[in-house]
Amino acid sequence: MSSAAEQEAVAGGRAAGDARPSAVVNGGRRAAPPPGVPVRPGAATPLGARFRVGPDGVAGTNFALWAGGAEAVELCLFDESGRETRARLTELTHEIWHGFVPGVMPGQRYGYRVHGRWDPWTGARWNPAKLLLDPYARAVDGEFALPPEVYGHVRDWPDQSVADTVRDERDSAPYVPKGVVVHDDDDWSDDRRPKTPWADSVIYELHVRGFTRLHPDIPEELRGTYAGLAHPAAIAHLTRLGVTAVELLPVHQFAHEDHLLSRGLRNHWGYNSIGYFAPHAAYAASGTAGRQVGEFKRMVRALHAAGIEVILDVVYNHTAEAGEYGPTLSLKGIDNQRYYRLQADARRYADYTGCGNTLHVVQPHVLRLITDSLRYWVTEMGVDGFRFDLAAALARSMHDVDMLSPFLAVIAQDPVLRRVKLIAEPWDVGSGGYQVGAFPPLWTEWNDRYRDAVRDFWRHALPDVREMGYRLSGSSDLYAWGGRRPYASVNFVTAHDGFTLRDLVSYDRKHNEANGEGNRDGTDDNRSWNCGAEGETGDERIRALRRRQLRNLLTTLLLSTGVPMLVAGDEMGRTQQGNNNAYCQDNETGWLDWSLLDDPGFGQLTELTARLIALRHRHPVLRRRAFFSGRPHSADGLRDLAWFTPRGTEMTEQDWYAPAATLGMYLSGRDIPGRDERGEAILDDSFLTVLHAGDGPVEFVLPGPPWAERYEVVVDTSREEQTRAPGLTHRAGAGITLPARSVLLLRVLG
Repeated sequence: MSSAAEQEAVAGGRAAGDARPSAVVNGGRRAAPPPGVPVRPGAATPLGARFRVGPDGVAGTNFALWAGGAEAVELCLFDESGRETRARLTELTHEIWHGFVPGVMPGQRYGYRVHGRWDPWTGARWNPAKLLLDPYARAVDGEFALPPEVYGHVRDWPDQSVADTVRDERDSAPYVPKGVVVHDDDDWSDDRRPKTPWADSVIYELHVRGFTRLHPDIPEELRGTYAGLAHPAAIAHLTRLGVTAVELLPVHQFAHEDHLLSRGLRNHWGYNSIGYFAPHAAYAASGTAGRQVGEFKRMVRALHAAGIEVILDVVYNHTAEAGEYGPTLSLKGIDNQRYYRLQADARRYADYTGCGNTLHVVQPHVLRLITDSLRYWVTEMGVDGFRFDLAAALARSMHDVDMLSPFLAVIAQDPVLRRVKLIAEPWDVGSGGYQVGAFPPLWTEWNDRYRDAVRDFWRHALPDVREMGYRLSGSSDLYAWGGRRPYASVNFVTAHDGFTLRDLVSYDRKHNEANGEGNRDGTDDNRSWNCGAEGETGDERIRALRRRQLRNLLTTLLLSTGVPMLVAGDEMGRTQQGNNNAYCQDNETGWLDWSLLDDPGFGQLTELTARLIALRHRHPVLRRRAFFSGRPHSADGLRDLAWFTPRGTEMTEQDWYAPAATLGMYLSGRDIPGRDERGEAILDDSFLTVLHAGDGPVEFVLPGPPWAERYEVVVDTSREEQTRAPGLTHRAGAGITLPARSVLLLRVLG
């Protein structure tokens, strides 16, 4: 594989501890490139490949690549047979290499080879043997495979401790996908964005492929694609539920990890991005030669026409190039030293993401890459917002998380981005990375404290009920500062990572054996309860209890103040058989089973979900735009929010600090801040919600005047069937019996 002298040179350099050239093996000099093509100077902006017609009427494509420390850049064009033609970009403006190539038309496949120093000891990893994907490529043709040739270093170097410092000169072009020149002058004039206010939003997290792959009413050739999600059958389910936005798991071009491919698995979720402008090609039914761009846009238009916004889950914190032992696919070969955060030992990467690398967002060109990408998806692809994976990693300045960081500052002043929905996953895996409640007023956040409190309440494991009170009423302890509102909290009980809702009430432990990692992956902190048996059971008593718990969890979520987020399939009892980390399960485990709608129990769960969402839409008291004050607003002492014990008395300070299985929450429709669109006061019904997590029945005394004279039952989760309101009425002051583990929603009458 290598000579003893080469091994000695590498080992000796490592011992010396200072910068020095590393060994170069597997190739030597390559054959001279084929004859080049004529290149005109072109323009340094915009970055990427942009088809245009020049002033002299000549059509072609302008190529521009930021590669600050590079010594030379070669543009590589590929024909249908894969034959490569290279052209040197000789123009350099502000560290951007650029050139206009006449005759290069839309559909052309291309990549780059970037020349520079190979000195991993200082973070320099240029290797022109590796074909690199344009970071600004708007479409990608082909899939990433990970044979040894796509690694910049020699993977099987005898001394693995220094393998990443030995350059591999084998050509990677046959094994990596190419960028595609795309020309699209769509102006979106026929599109109408829903522009749903935050307070009125109900988010539905789904996977483009997993949601549609098994849908029986979608044509087979469209299942698992953007066109499949745009199909009327898919949209009909979303409109039936009443959700206002879909949050799509990553649709940026991504790569599968080597450790998954070696086990016959694939990255299903897509949190391994490599192309921030390109819709993932494998989700396109129309082909990958640029047609995926139009297909994605048609999907967005179809969802908008149904009144549904499109939010993208985006992964700008790291890329698929992993750490020093990862492949060389794009940024690592363009300028590793400035695209990625490196440790003091520049050979190593700073990893705040758990994925091997972290983008160096403080660098202006990296910040530009991210913001250019975001604006592109808004202005040219029509999306309505973003959920930022591990957003705390983006908010780090040099090391610490900084809410005045360049990334957050740029977003706040950007005239396009500050107007769309911005959701932070407010943590990363680094020191000080947990930042729930700390993001600026422009942002909403995934509220994992809501998730944990609701899970603990319904398994009767909360040490006291203070936490539950805060979470149900909008988490004012986290968000009532700086002008933030209750909708800063994205409330969720489940998300793509973790148990599904059905698994949350069916398993005490994770069962991730199918992932091939010895069941070591995935969290052990599930806060779940299997209701008496692990996994599926024929015991109808346990099955009925689980269905009731599903109704309790969904009802709690959809009656809480804040923005609710559902996960696709939870409304119909989807299961992953106890796998709480199904990131690599691109199969029936990770796909939605639509036959569940035919199961009477789960079909009724879907009806209840739709009914609760409709209830939210009808009643502004359930989607408040301002926090509760808890103070009397009238002479009779009525308050906008009040809490009650089973005795029918208001909770005292002592009550909040005690364990409790039963909690009553009163919302007044007379005291809603703000005005409607006509400038008139907002008036609504008042509601009493009673949550009972105990394992036996409890008598609850309904509060009397000034709270109410009578109450009408609207939702009762102890009932299997919820298609119509129960319609029972009770007089105030009466004691009613709540069955074990149930929620009762009552409307105030009189």
